[in-house]
Amino acid sequence: MTDPDPVVDRLIDAGATVATAESITAGRLGARLTDGAGASSAYLGGVITYATEVKISVLGVPEALVDDHGVISAECARAMAESVRTMMGSTYGVSTTGVAGPDTQEDQPVGTVFVAVAGADGTDVRRLALDGDRMEIQKQTVAEAMSALTAVVDAEERSAAGR
Repeated sequence: MTDPDPVVDRLIDAGATVATAESITAGRLGARLTDGAGASSAYLGGVITYATEVKISVLGVPEALVDDHGVISAECARAMAESVRTMMGSTYGVSTTGVAGPDTQEDQPVGTVFVAVAGADGTDVRRLALDGDRMEIQKQTVAEAMSALTAVVDAEERSAAGR
């Protein structure tokens, strides 16, 4: 058995939970969060919304948002993270959406990725420009999502300590 990722350990220690809404990573982020023993104490579950219509019908991403901004956008990543957090009743919601290739999508180049983390203090969205083949872009996206989750947990811990 492997040890949980340090951020998962921190979530467990704090009694906090996380849920995922994945598109570009197609479940890889959920798998990463559950690599270590004890992860079930922090990871509630995830939704893989690879198709646009599933983002709308399952996560409730507004169709008007998709029409105005597309699914490869900060706005869509934000809506996905906030929706999965609400849906699962988790402390944090993390989303991934982007273009892994080989072709562009919505006029966005391959490697354009958005990662969002929703928490009690709001939602942090990161735009990434990644290089590599499909698998490499997906792996980098998972790593960036873990980094973004860690940053939000850090910020919320500092905020709570200052209250």
